[in-house]
Amino acid sequence: MAEVLVVVEAGVKKVTLEMLTIARGLGEVSAVVFGEADQAKLAEFGAAKIYTASGADVEDHGAAPKATAIAELVKNVQPAAVLLASTQEGKEIAGRLAVKLDNGLLTDAVDLAADGTATQVVFAGSTIVKSKVTKGLPIVTIRPNSTTPVAAPATPAVEALTVAVSDSDKLATVTQRVAEQKGSRPELTEAGIVVSGGRGVGNADNFKLVEELADLLGGAVGASRAAVDSGYYPHQFQVGQTGKTVSPQLYVALGISGAIQHRAGMQTSKTIVAVNKDPEAPIFELADFGVVGDLFKVVPQAADEIRKRK
Repeated sequence: MAEVLVVVEAGVKKVTLEMLTIARGLGEVSAVVFGEADQAKLAEFGAAKIYTASGADVEDHGAAPKATAIAELVKNVQPAAVLLASTQEGKEIAGRLAVKLDNGLLTDAVDLAADGTATQVVFAGSTIVKSKVTKGLPIVTIRPNSTTPVAAPATPAVEALTVAVSDSDKLATVTQRVAEQKGSRPELTEAGIVVSGGRGVGNADNFKLVEELADLLGGAVGASRAAVDSGYYPHQFQVGQTGKTVSPQLYVALGISGAIQHRAGMQTSKTIVAVNKDPEAPIFELADFGVVGDLFKVVPQAADEIRKRK
């Protein structure tokens, strides 16, 4: 059975586990790790082999050395496919890899069939297409929150890669790394519950109401593009076509009209609850439960009820 290479970014994120789950349907799963990663977690989700590469040459020069390392590995093992995360780094590595191999590339897939056919959601979520690479092997980036990770424990063999990095791969150098300050809330794209606020929240101070409800539910905070553009909340929390894609078990939309741009980033949520004073707001077409009312009256009442049940 041919190997399927799953490229692991720093740490082991939820999207990594999703890719391992998808990869098991295509062949024998092999994880490719640059630097440190939780090998036990990779094994838990089906990695039968782990390729490791570390050191300044591959870790301190951005995506270029990693693409070179993967290209050499592809030539040596002839895998059935290469999966990467649809993140900023994942897409850059994928693009460079496709050029090095003179190979086709598919991005933002939500599924990949055994024959290499990728499922992609396009045009702001309005259309689903099936695509295949017509030159070379499937190199595919997987959109986060595309599937539910399923464990399949394996006992992986670990193999160190010898990477020959050229001077052209080291034209950019990482000079400093700063760890992002994280609070007690879960990361937005991996959260099981997301509470988002839109233009209807009114101002930045009122976003405390959104944060309070999110904290009571143990969820993450999101924001619509309108809220972000108005300065109500930082850009990194934007949900939508030009922001982050989320797919939680529960998505609560407060004061969000439900424009197509926002819907593209959250419409795969399992349960959607919307609060909006406009009964004609498009978000109600998508919501499983909707409340037509003033969020400044509805949310405090909901928060009080949640506190009583804790």
